Amino acid sequence: MAVTIKSEREIALMRESCRLLAHVHDRLGEMIRPGISTWEIDALGEKLIRECGGVPNFLNYNGYPASICVSVNEEVVHGIPSKERILKEGDIVSLDAGLIYKGYHSDAARTYPVGKVNDAVARLLRVTRQSFFEGIKYAREGCHLHDISFAIDSYCTRYGYGVVRDLVGHGIGTKLHEEPQVPNFKQWRRGIKLRAGMTLAIEPMVNMGGWRVRWLDDDWTVVTQDGSWSAHYENTVLITKGEPEILTLPSGMT
Repeated sequence: MAVTIKSEREIALMRESCRLLAHVHDRLGEMIRPGISTWEIDALGEKLIRECGGVPNFLNYNGYPASICVSVNEEVVHGIPSKERILKEGDIVSLDAGLIYKGYHSDAARTYPVGKVNDAVARLLRVTRQSFFEGIKYAREGCHLHDISFAIDSYCTRYGYGVVRDLVGHGIGTKLHEEPQVPNFKQWRRGIKLRAGMTLAIEPMVNMGGWRVRWLDDDWTVVTQDGSWSAHYENTVLITKGEPEILTLPSGMT
């Protein structure tokens, strides 16, 4: 397994790539409301990425036709934006976005409520987000990769949720997907030992029902097999000798 350790120069470039992506997510989050189409979200996302000097890394990646993955309700990830898909009060929408800045990738995802959602759905969003922070307690030099996986899974299953197993996080750098894979569910082995300079995209995908998923006929959109709703929360993280650095969150935010 060839896991890259980033130099100080590379880390600086990744920080900037991730800072720009955090700005894009902040702007996209502000526009989420009933009545807008998923196509409008993608159009603004691409515009923002290009205006800040980045390149959308999802656009045409393995044939994906948009810059922002926009997934609604039971859609887990890789939803294709459409002018016909209009957000409604009570929906949830997951936005997965990334960009390339001076050759370095960033990747992050957020799930937003559309207007007011019921208490059960609001809890799903809170738990999914918090599971990321439970996981990165172990994202530090000397811990093992699957310590992160164990912590995420343990937290989510406490609430009776299913953690998606067919899709995982990943290393990131000069490529969008690098080694290692980062599962969000418990593993039999502890995995590789983490080292300072590794950069990982850690991304719990959590279903209100079971963990199983299926792909729609468009070959991209992943939905829950049982039709339950799903949430997604992701950040690009730098492993250090101390606390992990969450590169895709503005400084001071948690």
